[in-house]
Amino acid sequence: MTRTPEEAVRGLWRTVAARDFDQLGAWVTDDCLYIDMPVGATLAARGPVDIAKRLGVGLTGLAAYDNHDGLLVADGDAVMYEHSETWTFGTGESFVLEFATVHRVRDGKVCLWKDYWDYAAIMNHAPAAWVEGLAGADTSWVYDATADLERAARG
Repeated sequence: MTRTPEEAVRGLWRTVAARDFDQLGAWVTDDCLYIDMPVGATLAARGPVDIAKRLGVGLTGLAAYDNHDGLLVADGDAVMYEHSETWTFGTGESFVLEFATVHRVRDGKVCLWKDYWDYAAIMNHAPAAWVEGLAGADTSWVYDATADLERAARG
């Protein structure tokens, strides 16, 4: 099956919105890098299994999670996606987090996924117990992608 870069990114985000992390492998390559840019390349995840673990740190414990589609712009294998997410915690707190996400697509799957968002927005709106829980979260997914990003920048 051949997908356009736009189809690959939209499929990925439908899967994330459903929090169906077991299906990430259908949308990301085995060597896909996922990087939350506000926390840096040293805390990246690589591959569908570890990306699922990484996403689970933030999203699994939420009472509700909604992804709101926005502008999607593609240029060859590069896709930028402006969107927002509503995070609702079990204690009732809720807030909207704005994103700009950069993707690279190879053979119909996302091979690079960089999220840009406001770290302070999460820290200012999340309940203290959720923030404290981050300290004990599974970090087996951590991959240092610094060298990968440097190689990519050099072309």
